[in-house]
Amino acid sequence: MSKEECKDVADVLRIFSGSSHPELAKEIAGYLGCPLCPTETQRFSNDNLFVRLGESVRGKEVVIIQSFTPDVSDHLLELLMMLDAARSASAKTVHAIIPYYSYARSDKKDEPRISIAGRLIADLLATAGASHVMTMELHSPQVHGFFRLPTDHLTAHGEFVRHFRTRNLDNTIIVAPDIGHAKRATKLARALGVRIAAGDKERLSDERVRINGIIGNVTRKDVILYDDEIATGGSVEAIVAQLRKRKVQKVTLACTHGVFSGSAVERLRKIPEIVEIVTTNTVPIPPEKRLPNMVVLSVAPIFGEAIRRNLMGQSVGALFAFWPDLEDRTPRH
Repeated sequence: MSKEECKDVADVLRIFSGSSHPELAKEIAGYLGCPLCPTETQRFSNDNLFVRLGESVRGKEVVIIQSFTPDVSDHLLELLMMLDAARSASAKTVHAIIPYYSYARSDKKDEPRISIAGRLIADLLATAGASHVMTMELHSPQVHGFFRLPTDHLTAHGEFVRHFRTRNLDNTIIVAPDIGHAKRATKLARALGVRIAAGDKERLSDERVRINGIIGNVTRKDVILYDDEIATGGSVEAIVAQLRKRKVQKVTLACTHGVFSGSAVERLRKIPEIVEIVTTNTVPIPPEKRLPNMVVLSVAPIFGEAIRRNLMGQSVGALFAFWPDLEDRTPRH
């Protein structure tokens, strides 16, 4: 941004961070040329939370950055209280920036007597005072429709394209873990000029999946296994077992949300075919989870630019998850 734009944005903007990912919040604030405003979060003896915004927000554009990472319930409640505090203090607009919206997995009523939590949380955000939501790579794209307030569904697609275009991809194929996520993988494949295959996946539990086969020819190919998130690593383990049968020796994992919960890191460490893991910083990845072959791309410029365009009344369409990629090329033969 120019100095004039930075000054214009800084005059109207107040950026606050919740407890989940202050490092990313600092990066986003730095991109916008604004300081990160102080906040105070305490826990009373009865386990109630106390949240205070440390700077006046009257008549200002307020941005609150909070990813839904463990402890998710605490971070969710903290965000709701910050939204309510900003609205009650006469903020002009309150933007909830949620890089990882974990409840996007809860998108349908597939069992009796359960909550569609993705919709419930979206309703709570509006009730608490958010006037705009910004998130990235929802696990189920239809969750975007759960929000009854303006919502920008962003993508890290461009960061992955820039990363992978630096290498020779002549023998490479993109593999989606299942048909449901083939659309995202197809967009990446077109941008890189390679072909695509997909796993035939059946989920058995939160940590167990079964891959019944792979649709497409992956024999002796170098594979980029592309998904929106990696949590327990169960899907990766299952699909690599199928790739191994097809003489695949080099697998690169690529995911937007590197959750790596439970024993996922050890699980991935033990798979010899994995030569690289490429993820982003939508969730914090502590040193103990960073394997030597892991690359973490920053999404701060994407969120920073989307916030800037919102404030300046400019289109953010090109940053959306399913926006057409004008640089896509035809697949290699």
